[in-house]
Amino acid sequence: MWEIRSINLCLEELRQFQANVLGITGPQWMILMALTDLDRENGVPVNVVSKLMHVDPSFVTTQSKLLEKKGFVRRKPCKSDARVVQMSLTNKTYKHLASVAAQQEALDEFVFRDSGIHALTEFANRLAAIRHRLKKARLKVALEF
Repeated sequence: MWEIRSINLCLEELRQFQANVLGITGPQWMILMALTDLDRENGVPVNVVSKLMHVDPSFVTTQSKLLEKKGFVRRKPCKSDARVVQMSLTNKTYKHLASVAAQQEALDEFVFRDSGIHALTEFANRLAAIRHRLKKARLKVALEF
């Protein structure tokens, strides 16, 4: 568990370095990364991003409004349900991400150079299984107390 915690701290520091370049926070950077992964033209609902990040939707709403003010995110009501807010990246954000893509690829190569895609996929699957069991354990312990 200490190794996982240590890896998380290293990832947090890297995320903060990347966020600082844009003048945003680490969690705001993660929202941008979630939108990069999830957006397929129509935007991504706030609740989808919050589930991916394992945070409350109100947190994503608040942070995305700040990102919108800085010109990094576009927010618009869903056409089929006005209660749902769809978020997407702006051209400004895409340009920035394109400008740092080579740096990101070099960083990924450095970190994962000894692992192939199969090994990384297997590792991610194992981590997901541990997370799932930890959630179950948390519920079990909560019921016992």
